[in-house]
Amino acid sequence: MDNNHLQLSEETSINEKEEPADEWEFPRHRLRIFNIVGEGAFGQVWRANAIDIDGKKGESTVAVKTLKENASEKEKSDLLQELAVMKGLGAHPHVVRLLACCTEKEPTLVIMEFVSLGKLQQFLRDSRAERHYGNTHGGSKFLTSRDLTHFAFQVARGMEFLSSNGIIHRDLAARNILITEERTCKVADFGFARDVGGTHVYERKSDGRLPIRWMAPESLYDDIFSVKSDVWSFGVLLWEVVTLGSTPYPGLSAGDVMRKVRGGHRLEKPEHCRRELYNIMYYCWEAEPSARPDFEEVVALLERLLCTETDYIELERFPDHSYYNVQHLDGEKL
Repeated sequence: MDNNHLQLSEETSINEKEEPADEWEFPRHRLRIFNIVGEGAFGQVWRANAIDIDGKKGESTVAVKTLKENASEKEKSDLLQELAVMKGLGAHPHVVRLLACCTEKEPTLVIMEFVSLGKLQQFLRDSRAERHYGNTHGGSKFLTSRDLTHFAFQVARGMEFLSSNGIIHRDLAARNILITEERTCKVADFGFARDVGGTHVYERKSDGRLPIRWMAPESLYDDIFSVKSDVWSFGVLLWEVVTLGSTPYPGLSAGDVMRKVRGGHRLEKPEHCRRELYNIMYYCWEAEPSARPDFEEVVALLERLLCTETDYIELERFPDHSYYNVQHLDGEKL
């Protein structure tokens, strides 16, 4: 695909506008767009170079999120909504940072920090092969139990920050966490996020592909989203981390998952996961939202585990046979 539609001509800087310029606006001609690094149904994320951005002189690598040409008005307003959420946030080490945007002409570009190792889900899956084939080269960077617990802790910190700012993410999953070269996890993908301000509850009015396996019962059945439904999703993300990126509820269809979750069925304890860590997941999956912890408490619980020398995830016992990835299920977000 030719990316000329992203390379827009230089704007002249003389045209004075009545309204004050948005501090976030960035001149398109200072962006050079390279390759796609991520793609969804309507959006794309590109790796790009930006000149003189974020207070740095010269070129910086950035991520640019834009819509595909087939995007509807709804998707366009969703991207602007995502941008608005990010503008209001402020920086946090465990949340992907907005650098700038180009909104004065189509296509809208959202410019974010570039996170080099990509999605946590893929990073975890790739680490499995390492376990098998990596040791021949010596000095291989195996993931340890502590690394994995630390990833979960960092995500919980990012979510604690978002929820304290009145943001519900609504699509928390390992595919929406990015990981840096230094192995810092950052919550990303605010395409579904909503700023709920004082109400703390959001009712979904529109239908789209849903992350069914990550959703709390009240979200699945009553379309209600809150910090507590994000906490439920965090429990599932914790299970993903422990199982090195497995798809939740292996062997069940989306319909089965919905019925079983409503009936009280929960993801089982992975055999290589210690009870203390599984208990945190299970606590996130209380049927009654008010009985679940908030992110502040989740952070404290994980921090307590990190303060001990125990391996809560016994990776040498990781059972390759029993976790398989459901590659693609109809109309589901995986």
